[in-house]
Amino acid sequence: MSTLAIGDFVASGVDLLSAATTEVENNPVLNITIFAAFVAVTMFIVLRASRNNKSASDYYAGGRSFTGPQNGFAISGDYLSAASFLGICGAIAVNGYDGFLYSIGFLVAWLVALLIVAELMRNTGKFTMADVLSFRLKQRPVRMAAALSTLAVCFFYLLAQMAGAGGLVSLLMGIDGKVGQSLVIAVVGALMIIYVLVGGMKGTTWVQIVKAILLIAGAFAMTIWVLALNGFNLSTLLASAVDNAAEGVGEGVLNPGLQYGENPLDFISLALALVLGTAGLPHVLMRFYTVPTAKEARRSVVWAIWLIGAFYLFTLVLGYGAAALVGADTIKNAPGGVNSAAPLLALQLGGPLLMGFISAVAFATILAVVAGLAITAAASFAHDIYANVIKKGKVEDSEAEVKIARRTVIVIGAVAIIGGIGVQGQNIAFLVALAFAVAASANLPTIVYSLFWKRFTTRGAVWSIYGGLISAMVLIAFSPVVSGSETAMIPGADFAIFPLSNPGIISIPLGFILGWIASITDKTVESPELAAEMDVRAHTGFGAEEAVEH
Repeated sequence: MSTLAIGDFVASGVDLLSAATTEVENNPVLNITIFAAFVAVTMFIVLRASRNNKSASDYYAGGRSFTGPQNGFAISGDYLSAASFLGICGAIAVNGYDGFLYSIGFLVAWLVALLIVAELMRNTGKFTMADVLSFRLKQRPVRMAAALSTLAVCFFYLLAQMAGAGGLVSLLMGIDGKVGQSLVIAVVGALMIIYVLVGGMKGTTWVQIVKAILLIAGAFAMTIWVLALNGFNLSTLLASAVDNAAEGVGEGVLNPGLQYGENPLDFISLALALVLGTAGLPHVLMRFYTVPTAKEARRSVVWAIWLIGAFYLFTLVLGYGAAALVGADTIKNAPGGVNSAAPLLALQLGGPLLMGFISAVAFATILAVVAGLAITAAASFAHDIYANVIKKGKVEDSEAEVKIARRTVIVIGAVAIIGGIGVQGQNIAFLVALAFAVAASANLPTIVYSLFWKRFTTRGAVWSIYGGLISAMVLIAFSPVVSGSETAMIPGADFAIFPLSNPGIISIPLGFILGWIASITDKTVESPELAAEMDVRAHTGFGAEEAVEH
């Protein structure tokens, strides 16, 4: 099959979209074959990795058997979600400079998470974020609050991945309309359930490693291709992006304010959520429990920094490359909307074969991330709520806990499918920003206080988690994201009384303030021995290896 040359699409944006869609529809066997191959390979990996999934440590933490470089690739695979690839490329292609702020925010957020909380939590914890937060406080109320917060963050993140899957496969298969996209989302949910049920953390980790290699390699190849077409001159690329910008935008794609110029507070709120949110994302923090020692955890950090940093630099070229070669109007009108920028750029560069490959990589990205989210949510419910709250730590054996986790995965998958169908058409980078806002509001204050403030109490933890969680979710519910705008989740409705699209500027400080007030007004004295033990373990790693085996 011959590839489509760049010159074949010098006509208008509408002609490009028509040709792209027709070409996709004319090659269904090719597209389905590429997707099926990726699913088959990843399923084989999951089956191979699942042979020793018996204990809770095997299922939740992969038996702590991964090396630093392996875990570094897996961390980048977990962190570089569909929002990073599809959402950010689309945001840059359509909104230019303001879209690139997502890349900057996600990268800076990663550094904040590593420098402040990642290794300390790994040294203190066992399987979940709640292990750390309840270490020196009363177990049941803190575990319940942390588990509910984990489930909420995972839910919002899953919505973004499901929305990306619907738009991506719809574009590749030429499916337009909500019924077809809803079917795609259901298939993704079913595959996610199978991956996590069978593979646990071991299978999920290997899928993330393979996916990270393919995603970064594919993004690198496309980046070099786009730069080569522009004589490796970034100025030439940016000038082409200006020429193909949406009507009336022009050089606005190079300047701040195209998306957030009318409401700077919205940008500040988004920036706070992005920069602070990663440090509270339970599925990213859980990755550090899969290595055997603190030294390997640090090695995985170094690998992850290089991989993630390089990828976010690629998004700048890919986003403006899509604007220059495809056109902003074409991208917005394509099935999948702004999330279709990267696949359409691949079609423009290398024809349907490259588009099929890049789309399949993005599909593998979605599968790997949703599997990681599902196992995190399942671990939180089974380990924190079932084993430590309902059973009060008296579970028959770890296999019983794993059975509950597997049942939880099925429920999570069903909820994710329904929610994903409800948010079709939303920019997935923006949906992920909402998950970051909930994580930064509910989890980060409690994590920081638990690790660094000895006066922190159980009441402070509960107030901080529930206060941040409830405020973030209520503000989202009454924001333009849900109603009162053209792109709202509920079209035609208007009950938006909160003017900002991201709640971070209100809910994040509120989480910190509530935790502080509740602690200083609490007469309860928490165990100084446990506080001292947590401090030593978090900063030195002493005793961490022994703790995780019990």
